[in-house]
Amino acid sequence: MNAVFRKLQVSVTQQACVLNQALALCRATPSSQHPVWASVSERQYKSMPTHGIGRWRHLLPKEAPKKKKDKHQMKEIMAETDTTYGTLNVKVSGYDMTVVEHYSQYIHNLCNRLGIKVAESYALPTKSTEVMLMQEQGTKMYVDAVLKTHERVVQLSRLDTAVCPVFMDVLLKNQPEGVELSVKEHTEADFQARFKGRPELEGLIAQMSH
Repeated sequence: MNAVFRKLQVSVTQQACVLNQALALCRATPSSQHPVWASVSERQYKSMPTHGIGRWRHLLPKEAPKKKKDKHQMKEIMAETDTTYGTLNVKVSGYDMTVVEHYSQYIHNLCNRLGIKVAESYALPTKSTEVMLMQEQGTKMYVDAVLKTHERVVQLSRLDTAVCPVFMDVLLKNQPEGVELSVKEHTEADFQARFKGRPELEGLIAQMSH
């Protein structure tokens, strides 16, 4: 039994030595014997750039740039007919900007309910008025207060003559205190009033023209 056990022990030790030599050879030359392992261990994907992933705008065909519309160009004034008015301006003005703004919004919503076409809705430049007072003893005057007038315009197009009396009656009945209401035909002077005057710039332009 001892002889058999010794033989088995010798054979096991020989196999262990052979396996150790084989593992040593594999570790010494991995790239030549195992090219797959070598490629995985090198991790070449780290050198690949990742910027630009998910972008697709450059794949679309280039479109021609759109021409910008001139915002300062005057629109055509509608002419009145037998059954409709032309272009009308419903102007609201007052000292309280909040009340003026809310009333102009009410007019716009009322037009939408009655089916009246609103061409534009805009604000005019604020006007300032100085209230001067004279001293009790003396002739000098001083500024006592500055009143600011706020104006809003709701421009209507093709208002039906049959709807106009009802429209005006509702506006007058819901007109708040301290707010002025006027309705007139739109003119070129009304269009120019939308832009704030700059006397200094106009003077420089006049000097350059001469």
